[in-house]
Amino acid sequence: MDVQPQPVVLITGCSQGGIGHALARAFAASRCTVVATSRSRSSMADLDQDPRFFLQELDVLSDDSINRTLNNVLNKYGRIDVLVNNAGVQCVGPLAEVPLPAIHHTFDTNVFGPLKLIQACVPHMAARKQGKIVNIGSVTAMAPGPWSGAYTSSKAALHALTDTLRLELSHFGIDVVTVVPGAIKSNIGHSAAASYDRMPERNLFKPFEAAIRERAYFSQKSKSTPTDEFAKQTVAAILRKKPPAWFSHGHHSFVMTIMYHLPLFVRDFILRKAMKC
Repeated sequence: MDVQPQPVVLITGCSQGGIGHALARAFAASRCTVVATSRSRSSMADLDQDPRFFLQELDVLSDDSINRTLNNVLNKYGRIDVLVNNAGVQCVGPLAEVPLPAIHHTFDTNVFGPLKLIQACVPHMAARKQGKIVNIGSVTAMAPGPWSGAYTSSKAALHALTDTLRLELSHFGIDVVTVVPGAIKSNIGHSAAASYDRMPERNLFKPFEAAIRERAYFSQKSKSTPTDEFAKQTVAAILRKKPPAWFSHGHHSFVMTIMYHLPLFVRDFILRKAMKC
């Protein structure tokens, strides 16, 4: 009987303390060869001496960086079996006052970055008639609320792109999966608050300052799902022979699915109360 080679998994956004880092460890624990990437190799330093990981510096906004990383991976392993588009940025603030460059950056990172990698990887997967593309979305796209419109809309766009890709790429034996995390423990709250602090001072929404800052940490409360638990469940789903088209796990994921189906006036009432809008 032929022994199948270990799947080669490329994951973006693997900085320590985030979901990507936990996914990298979970894939490695599932006997995969993991190409762990982030903008800074030092942010993944704890993985550096482990032979299960091939560390690469990758900026998803740079075509040169993407091409260099893919060439390195293909030269070393000859293939990419699973692409996990995890790298992303938060953007907290009222849409009427968030600077447009911040919104552009959010969409560049959360939507166009994944699409660049997909377009780079698909020819190699299609040539082999197999592969998996996994896009990490967000449960907030199920029921968009106040104070994070740029982030939520970028993830909603990623969900829509993923649905289209699933249909288009099935002809080439490529499975496409939308992973929708609930509230998962990570460093995203600190990143959101830091980006908010760099924005110009608010005028119209000054009275909502406390609520906006609280939104930055909304997913990081005491009942949030541990990152390792989320990663273990997600990796198990992705590695199935026929992975699910949609996989959601974590605190609030079930509630947000219900919210999606509620009448808008009911959903708006709940979100206004929850987000102090």
